[in-house]
Amino acid sequence: MWRSIVTTAGVLAALSSAAPAAAQDQTVSFNLGYFALRGVDSRASGDVLNANRCIDSTVSCEPLLFEVNDFNNVSVGAEWLIGLGRLFEAGAGISYYQRTVPTVYEGLTNVNGSEIEQELKLRTVPISATVRFVPTGRRSPFQPYIGVGVTFINWHYSEVGSFVDTSTGEIFNARYVADGTDTGPVVLGGIRGFMGDNFLIGGEVRWQSAEGSLPNDFVGDRIDLGGFTYQGVFQVRF
Repeated sequence: MWRSIVTTAGVLAALSSAAPAAAQDQTVSFNLGYFALRGVDSRASGDVLNANRCIDSTVSCEPLLFEVNDFNNVSVGAEWLIGLGRLFEAGAGISYYQRTVPTVYEGLTNVNGSEIEQELKLRTVPISATVRFVPTGRRSPFQPYIGVGVTFINWHYSEVGSFVDTSTGEIFNARYVADGTDTGPVVLGGIRGFMGDNFLIGGEVRWQSAEGSLPNDFVGDRIDLGGFTYQGVFQVRF
């Protein structure tokens, strides 16, 4: 994760030093939104969430009872933006998302009839470097914008609880954990407007795409980290 932060800071520093001094007005943005994971039909091959539901599974499987959209949840973040002339700006930002989903086996229970329970947890910390185009100009009262960039997603995924060995029928307790940092593209678009001389408010949609690798302990060998973030933004320009 620290390597991702250093890389993002280096990209922004390079852009900042290359821009004319007069264009280097800066903005701090605070973001509150909702992260929606990529849907079942568009998830990566071997994705562990689909595999846990016996979709695209490469091993013998008993499905767990949950939906991929159960993982959708609130995200928060902040971003630092630097003006690159009248129509462009560069940004570096970080956000945070986490969701724990309780689940049980769809067709299996304990001998006494009680559910066999697990908790699936996904956490992501995307660190992004972006460039934006503001066609109406960065000083216009009304500012639609689009942007592209790269995101470094630090992630953690775990499965904790009781599980069934499908070859023997044995029920056992276990904790499976994986984490990593993976890179992918980010595309964004939004609208913002001035509220006073130095404050802006608006809304933004972001799409990100990345995949992480999982060890053999899991029924899937990938974790699809892609999806859309729908967020409100509050910005302070100075």
